[in-house]
Amino acid sequence: MKTAVGTNVITINPEQKKNKRKKTKTILLFVLPALLVYSVFILYPIIATFNYSMYNWNGVQAEKTFIGLANYTTLFSDSTFWQALQNNMLLVLVSVFVQIPLGLIMALVLFSPIMGKKFLNVIFFLPYLMSTVAIGLLWIFMYDPINGPVNQIVQLFGFNAIPWLADKNTAMIAILIVVIWQFSPFYMILFKAAMVGIPDELYEAASIDGASELQKFFYVTLPALIPTFVTSSILAIVGSLKAFDIFYIMTGGGPGGATEILGTYMYKQGFINFSMGYASTIAAVMFLIAFICVIIIQVLEHQRKKRGLFT
Repeated sequence: MKTAVGTNVITINPEQKKNKRKKTKTILLFVLPALLVYSVFILYPIIATFNYSMYNWNGVQAEKTFIGLANYTTLFSDSTFWQALQNNMLLVLVSVFVQIPLGLIMALVLFSPIMGKKFLNVIFFLPYLMSTVAIGLLWIFMYDPINGPVNQIVQLFGFNAIPWLADKNTAMIAILIVVIWQFSPFYMILFKAAMVGIPDELYEAASIDGASELQKFFYVTLPALIPTFVTSSILAIVGSLKAFDIFYIMTGGGPGGATEILGTYMYKQGFINFSMGYASTIAAVMFLIAFICVIIIQVLEHQRKKRGLFT
């Protein structure tokens, strides 16, 4: 079979077309198991969550009462929901503007010509290797008003002991410190891996041009790390919106809802109050917020690449 394209003639061999179809079927065959797992464990739960949010259902009995958007109406007038959302947004800000820069600083320290980098590598990464339950219990002891090391240090400076986890004004700050301590090493690893991929020739060329170490960072290292910043931001936002374990272990959302986040509030509604329809509504809103944030970041990144900024 021959097809004319301008002045060129492209010959399409039937055997080639057959091999191409066979190759496509083979690829689909290998992709199918992963696609099946993704559909069962990711797509279906998302669709089911939005479906359950339309019902008044206790999660135990088979009977469900369709109520349309009533759960959403109730949710948006729920003061606890707005408090939890506010706490989640604070967690997002801390994750993006504290954890990620701190992870970058730690990675830069490990790439600097200093002694004991192997030891620092272990020390920096150790918090991320620990179980969240263990971390929660450890820091509950650390924040203990009487015997906790944190308050003992505070008292050394002449201040009174602070009930960190029992005071509305300090509970959220106390948990955010733990979250920063636990997850900053994760971003350190991302930046460290990205720095390894930066060609040495770029630094050599910068040195020949007389660039200082600070200039090398701003004109070579930082532009090369932009994709890592984008990936880290997406992971930080999504991770912050679906946070649950450390907050539930340390305070359970207390005192007085001061550390309530969407994850703990959803858990309480679904498994304590047995209001699975309302809990599904919270989960659906969490998904929508995360999805919108990711889309915004991707659009901004696309515009950055299109305009050639920071490249």
